[in-house]
Amino acid sequence: MTTRLIKSGKVKDVYEVSERELEFVFSDRISVFDKIIPSSIPYKGETLARTSAYWFEVVEELGVRTHFLHLTASNRMRVKRVQVIKDYQLLTPETRGYLLPLECVLRYYVYGSLWDRLQAGTIMVEQLGFPQSHVARLGEPLPHPFFEVTTKLEKVDRPLSVDEALKLSGITRAEFEELRGIATRIDEEIASRVKSRGLIHVDGKKEFAFDEERALMVIDAFGTADEDRFWDAKEYAKGRYVERSKEFVRQYYRRTGYHSELMKAREEGREEPPIPALPPSIIQEVSDIYIKLYEDLTGQPF
Repeated sequence: MTTRLIKSGKVKDVYEVSERELEFVFSDRISVFDKIIPSSIPYKGETLARTSAYWFEVVEELGVRTHFLHLTASNRMRVKRVQVIKDYQLLTPETRGYLLPLECVLRYYVYGSLWDRLQAGTIMVEQLGFPQSHVARLGEPLPHPFFEVTTKLEKVDRPLSVDEALKLSGITRAEFEELRGIATRIDEEIASRVKSRGLIHVDGKKEFAFDEERALMVIDAFGTADEDRFWDAKEYAKGRYVERSKEFVRQYYRRTGYHSELMKAREEGREEPPIPALPPSIIQEVSDIYIKLYEDLTGQPF
């Protein structure tokens, strides 16, 4: 069957199969902080495709709609096609079958960029459900899940208020709450399943679209080492955060000082420094993390 490349993203290449179907090819590329690293991670694409397929089948059993159809190869996924609308001002409550230009994130622990924002004072502990007098600790559990939405189709993701998200995506407040409910339900299933496998689900990202009936469906990929953060539960009990996801790579660039340099350039509106390649030893370690996480998440040998 003839396919045509219509988009090459940070990680996936998207091919047109027909008016109703697309095919995702998961590459071995890796990106952090919205920068593509000039390094290839062996078997990364295959682990992402197979992990995503596993979770799509799990949530479909829960009654959640998805765009997943089937895997066509170990790193290729066939999905239902939806519109990517350039001018969202044209949307009406009757518009169907389109991509929501939102990334939905649920966080369960004080970590990563959430910790950075707390330290910088751009978010307050009371916004996370803590008492105003609470002094946040790195890695502590949140009183309740913290849900936030960012842009999807912009060069650098930016946080959105609920009103901004509604305006940008053309959804109603009721549909927004339904979206939040679906994301929460999926994460509850993920957390339950990985707990028995010695993992903690720290946070996760979901993307959505409306199908031809204007029903919400989960799209893209989720529950993988790229979209979600996982910790080793035994190590966490000892006070250590052993990364079982792409967060390992983010932390590497934090240690080298690149992250600070990049954030400062962005704040000052300067040209962003190019991201350095990963050393061979780190590349091998990252590949091993992706493969082992696939096996632990799915219970299947790679």
